[in-house]
Amino acid sequence: MTEKPPLTLYLAAPRGFCAGVDRAIKIVEMALQKWGAPVYVRHEIVHNKFVVDALRDQGAVFVEELDECPDDRPVIFSAHGVPKSVPAAAQARQMVFVDATCPLVSKVHIEAERHHQNGLQMVMIGHEGHPETVGTMGQLPPGEVLLVETVEDVAEITPRDPAKLAFITQTTLSVDDTADIVAALQARFPAIVGPHKEDICYATTNRQAAVKEIAPRIDALMVIGAPNSSNSRRLVEVGRAAGCPYAQLIQRAEDIDWRALDGIRTLGLTAGASAPELLVEEVIAAFAARYDLTRELVETAVERVEFKVPRVLREPA
Repeated sequence: MTEKPPLTLYLAAPRGFCAGVDRAIKIVEMALQKWGAPVYVRHEIVHNKFVVDALRDQGAVFVEELDECPDDRPVIFSAHGVPKSVPAAAQARQMVFVDATCPLVSKVHIEAERHHQNGLQMVMIGHEGHPETVGTMGQLPPGEVLLVETVEDVAEITPRDPAKLAFITQTTLSVDDTADIVAALQARFPAIVGPHKEDICYATTNRQAAVKEIAPRIDALMVIGAPNSSNSRRLVEVGRAAGCPYAQLIQRAEDIDWRALDGIRTLGLTAGASAPELLVEEVIAAFAARYDLTRELVETAVERVEFKVPRVLREPA
């Protein structure tokens, strides 16, 4: 029997599910219990194939647009949030709908609305086309939100009145990259108004901080998450920027590129906010099968946040 090479695995904490994701999944499960299958979900409830497939097996039907849903079945809006036009269209069709938007995303929506009422035009820092960005920009009339993705974009925007601006951000961005964009906005528009508390959510911030802590000690980093998950992709970038020479985004253990890991002695492991712990255990088991594994937990914060599900799901049918 060949002796397995030694490997020290640094397990990042916090990792995996955040309170908003946990709440969104519960909303779909409770909707299925209350109304039976099928329950329609506009967009992936969270960006994770394993989670979406499990809910589909229970009777959830995932669609991209509201017009793909029948009038007589409940529809759930994803954790990323939706433009105002979507619930308005559901109401016009007299549909039963449940909004699973993460409360921290809703906070950004309320912020944008408040600034708009105060006569300020918005600058949103976010990724074009991401459902959260689309949903947030869709809270206000066309032209009221200017999107910037990079420091370079800041020089390109043309606001109505540079003295009447506020900025908001997508909740799943890189903390460091966003700070650079905010600095560029403040340099170009000194009067720009920022949020009372930063928009990047606690879970994104905490998962990035844990990766920064382990990155200098490891030869490689595994991030469990979906390719369309913004917060998971940011963890890969944060790991590289913090000194880890190799970082890989994987959905499951079967996606690990073992050849790229040849010769490693230390490994970091984390999971994006929509990846279940079951997938973390699956990846650990895959490494334990190939290496003589020593595990070390690196915990940089303890999360105790919980969000309630909407009242409609807590009331009897």
